[in-house]
Amino acid sequence: MKHIIKTILVAGAVLLASCASQQSLQEYYVDNSENPNFLSIDVPASILKLNEEDLNPTQKEAIESLRKFNLLAFKKNADNEAEYEVEKKKVREILKGDQFVELMKINSKYGKGVIKYLGDEDAIDEVIIYGDSEDKGFALVRVLGKDMNPAHIIQLMQAIQKSDYKGEGLGEIGDFLKG
Repeated sequence: MKHIIKTILVAGAVLLASCASQQSLQEYYVDNSENPNFLSIDVPASILKLNEEDLNPTQKEAIESLRKFNLLAFKKNADNEAEYEVEKKKVREILKGDQFVELMKINSKYGKGVIKYLGDEDAIDEVIIYGDSEDKGFALVRVLGKDMNPAHIIQLMQAIQKSDYKGEGLGEIGDFLKG
């Protein structure tokens, strides 16, 4: 009888350990916001300061669905290369989670990246933009909103690229993201 109870307890402990939840993206942000290797900033969507007269109705709708941006960037240097690899692996593991839906992959001269989202296809609550560069580090951007539409987000990104927004108000992260 004691053997059966011990077996059940061990099996229960193993089951609980295997069910331990993976670190969430939000927890990752909080855990690293004070780390000196990271640059962290939360900004309202209003920082974009896009001229609404230059936007089509779809782009206006996309802007209205945005609430704020959480930016977290690991600035790589010669002293933190090992930590960079560890942190990059952690972020990639988090983003492999089933709750994230891939919208597109990015491969440019600056590095590689991915855009994923959380929520329903027609009502996205969060867009995640991740990109890394072997010489600069990596950046993780959470775009928080309400009922965002993937097609509208892509049009909004195009509007931002066409605008004269140069990263004002982003401080060090703006410089980091510009390259």
